[in-house]
Amino acid sequence: MALCLILLPACAPAGERSGERSGEAQQESRGQEDLADPYQQQREEMVWRQIAARGINDPAVLAAMREVPRHEFVLPTYRDAAYADHPLPIGMGQTISQPYIVALMTAALHLQGGEKVLELGTGSGYQAAVLACIADSVYTIEYFEELAQTARSILDRLGYDQVFSRAGDGWVGWAEQAPFDAAMVTFAAPSVPPALAEQLRTGGRICIPIGEPQRTQKLMVFTKQADGTLGSEFLCAVRFVPVQGAGAE
Repeated sequence: MALCLILLPACAPAGERSGERSGEAQQESRGQEDLADPYQQQREEMVWRQIAARGINDPAVLAAMREVPRHEFVLPTYRDAAYADHPLPIGMGQTISQPYIVALMTAALHLQGGEKVLELGTGSGYQAAVLACIADSVYTIEYFEELAQTARSILDRLGYDQVFSRAGDGWVGWAEQAPFDAAMVTFAAPSVPPALAEQLRTGGRICIPIGEPQRTQKLMVFTKQADGTLGSEFLCAVRFVPVQGAGAE
């Protein structure tokens, strides 16, 4: 649930976007899809302009971002802005992350298919749906029960049966489903939750914003080593909503 204030390079000019097709080919291939889904073209343009043009080229991630109907995961008031290049409020002081950040964090996990993924901070359920397009199963925890219930109803309606969710304090993880192959945290935390590191398989990756709330944080990727320590990699500067529950104490 990111409130991201990131300065990013402008989109690549037409003809320089990775895998972009000619205008005639685009229109021909979309034809029937547009009739069934009026947001299909917006998703395609979101992927070209906001994601691929900024260097994300993982085919599975791009396919997931094209597939998941982001407009279904935003409040009706903001549906017309669902594919815009910024986060949107979803209630309870939380947000649905900017599309680029969703794609960046997903790509950072290096998912190959077949994984079991833990997400802390369900929000509206959009990130979980994107993960579920690649991974075998996604276990997601939302601190706010109202948001958890809303996300569950959306995920059920759209058929994301491989996403398992519950309301609770994500800081303690989901021990009974451990170990996980990868984990994602969608709130700013002072450090990696100890339980999360314990519940991750050796070689697994955690993507998490580290830093103080209401300030710029560092989006980090940690990889669990054979000795249990975490190797780290910095991705970019972000601003996410703050951790709730035990992690905030």
